[in-house]
Amino acid sequence: MGVFERIRRLFSANVNEMIRRAEDPETMLSQLLDDMNKQLIESKRNVASAIADEKRLQRQVETQKQKAAEWERKAIVALKAGQEDLARQALLQKQKEDAYAQQMEQQWEKQHVAVDDLKNALRGLQQKIDDAQRRKNLLVARAKRAEAQRKIQEIMTGLGDSSAFDAFDEMAKRVDQIEAENEALEQLDTAKQEEDLEAKIAALEQPDPDQMIDDLRKKIALDDGGTTESAGGDSVDATIEELKKFIKGESPQASE
Repeated sequence: MGVFERIRRLFSANVNEMIRRAEDPETMLSQLLDDMNKQLIESKRNVASAIADEKRLQRQVETQKQKAAEWERKAIVALKAGQEDLARQALLQKQKEDAYAQQMEQQWEKQHVAVDDLKNALRGLQQKIDDAQRRKNLLVARAKRAEAQRKIQEIMTGLGDSSAFDAFDEMAKRVDQIEAENEALEQLDTAKQEEDLEAKIAALEQPDPDQMIDDLRKKIALDDGGTTESAGGDSVDATIEELKKFIKGESPQASE
């Protein structure tokens, strides 16, 4: 099983468990991203180790080729020295080194292909984590919006019996009644003030008794030289008597 397959299975198990017991989406998504980044770090270590193995194999291949070349050089030296048997043995050793170098090179080529695959997988994992980070912000916003809608719905459901709204209606009616009573009191107070003002004005409009006496004296003075008073002395006395009785509350007719 490859390293990324192990990571994928482990990550899937963790995700399923977190989704099963998730309560806060934002916290869960943050935890998921933390786990992703931890797995990414582990993947980078594994890829780095694979790259190191590739470089080690590459150096071994180069070293093995150098050994084969060295045995060929020795065979040439032996052949030039007339030591054909030694040259033949050196060539046989060169063949062994070449064969081993070829095997090492095949391993190195396989490791090189594997490293390329791991690098591509690592880049893909990095892109997915970057995409998950961007999606997290959108998911958190959606989750908060859904939670707000859920709470509003719960409130509306709790107020389904309309008792709270009925209480508001009753309070509104009570306030209207109080305002109407206040307006009525203000109107009564205003009417009373108007009546008092009218009474005061009416009192001012009543004739002054002293002024009436003065006016009467002037009228008498304009009569024919006071003849009315001298000629009708008895009538004046009778009139005075009637006035006295009227002031006392006696009826003039009763006295007669």
